[in-house]
Amino acid sequence: MRRALARTVPTVDLVHLHAIYLWPMWAGARVARRARVPYVSSPRGMLAPELIRRKSRLVKNAWLALVERRNLEWSAALHATSTGEAEDLRRLGWSLPSVSIIPHGVDDPEVVAEKSLSDDVATVTAEGGYVLCFGRINWEKGLDRLIGALPLSPAMRVVIAGDDREGHAASLSGLARRLGVSDRVTFLARHVGGADKERLFDRAAFFAMPSLAENFGLAAFEAMRRGLSVLVTQEVGMSEIVRKAGAGLVVEGSAEALAGGLTTLLADPVKRKAMGNAGCAHVVAHYGWPAIAQEMEALYRSVLTAQGGRVSLQ
Repeated sequence: MRRALARTVPTVDLVHLHAIYLWPMWAGARVARRARVPYVSSPRGMLAPELIRRKSRLVKNAWLALVERRNLEWSAALHATSTGEAEDLRRLGWSLPSVSIIPHGVDDPEVVAEKSLSDDVATVTAEGGYVLCFGRINWEKGLDRLIGALPLSPAMRVVIAGDDREGHAASLSGLARRLGVSDRVTFLARHVGGADKERLFDRAAFFAMPSLAENFGLAAFEAMRRGLSVLVTQEVGMSEIVRKAGAGLVVEGSAEALAGGLTTLLADPVKRKAMGNAGCAHVVAHYGWPAIAQEMEALYRSVLTAQGGRVSLQ
């Protein structure tokens, strides 16, 4: 990769680096600086204080000081997907370039064949009316907080679906047993896509994202695009958008607050439907890929103009 970067970077107008704490990003930034090619950096939520504090804090702080500070300070521009992520960047107190907030784009629902539905998904979704958590199953997602709220919301059933690369589902299952709610929590700890994904969204009462830190919250936007109301915690970067669009509820991460949100949404199907419609309209208007592509192209053009470089984007 080092050789490929050294050969390729000098031939391009601009480089866009995604994520931090990774060798390819460090190498890409270094080659770009040597070749005097401007680059844009997107931390992708990895600077959230809670994420730094909770996992490999000493290693991350050392890497930030020794590697990422230089990479970010020498960027031509920084890209954040939410105002929360932009604040995480500013909170560093470094001499950073301007931060542009451009959200992630949201795909339209897939058109899939019913016959491709998996047996386990067909069984889980048969009754419908559950709250859906969709995405990676790990500690960052705050799923323990949602399970902890279930004793206070006895009518609620939860389906948790997504990749479980760290084996976190077993820990969550144990928590559900200890709290006496295991009969109301179902895990699909695997990659879920296609017809399975669409059925999970289609049969859910609403969507929940109780994350401890989330720079954007793509799965919640996917739920909104499909007309589901959403329940998110304040730490989720897109919570401000949920409020603005009237697409659901934003609550604190305590068991009492989450249980209150669960109960409120479950009790009012008419309100849920209105929130779902509002969320869908907002996502279609502002988060379709054509709109996001135009914003990103405008950022690239502004960087090249400021650098005095050639603007050859087609």
